[in-house]
Amino acid sequence: MAYDDEALDRAFLALADPVRRALIARLSRGPATVNELAEPFPITLQAVSRHISVLEAAGLITRTRDGQRRPCHLAPSALEQLTSWIDQYRLETERRFRRIDAVLETVKEQDQ
Repeated sequence: MAYDDEALDRAFLALADPVRRALIARLSRGPATVNELAEPFPITLQAVSRHISVLEAAGLITRTRDGQRRPCHLAPSALEQLTSWIDQYRLETERRFRRIDAVLETVKEQDQ
């Protein structure tokens, strides 16, 4: 599978911040406005808005218009791209460990 390296860079950079990861966690429970997202943080509303802009630029969240409200939504497809990228390396590492286990089991049987 081909991955967009620049998109991955933006997404992982965005997720490097604990506030942004907490915003993603909150949005996993459903859409929320900037005010709702800002409630648990001891930072200004403007700071939360900047974090949201970074997440939006990384493609991890989207915003819609609902009258006066502009709720933020998680972009599950962007998160799937990240987990897919990680999984390819995790699966390869697991294959290597299984091969090592098989070799060790063979050596163990020969020693007995």
